[in-house]
Amino acid sequence: MALNPKVSAARRKAMLDTITTACNSGKLRIYSGAQPTDADTAIGAQVMLAELTMNATSFNGPAAVASTSYIITANAITAAASAAATGTAAWFRIWDSLGTTPMLDGTVGTASTDLIINSTAISAGAAVSASSLTLALAA
Repeated sequence: MALNPKVSAARRKAMLDTITTACNSGKLRIYSGAQPTDADTAIGAQVMLAELTMNATSFNGPAAVASTSYIITANAITAAASAAATGTAAWFRIWDSLGTTPMLDGTVGTASTDLIINSTAISAGAAVSASSLTLALAA
């Protein structure tokens, strides 16, 4: 059976609206190691390097891009004053405001990734900051 679902523009926008609300004041945790299959997969041997806090209004509202995609961009993310561990940042997961329910995962790096941070080489005790976080849902 071929899997090729197509989601309407209105549904893509609604999905991003839901993410925007769910991630308000969420915990953005940066990990080393392989990114799990999806955000419902438990963290295994991966190490949490740093925890940053999403804004009380996590993302701006979804904006249409070329009428085929919708995109959301994070508002200011509070930096981690002190990284929890030393390692190479490989991916991130956003949790709800309590830090207990996973919302989404994404790529992390210094360019061309979902989350842009100051350095992927993280040292325990060092500050970790994010300069941007962008998520898109294409048609």
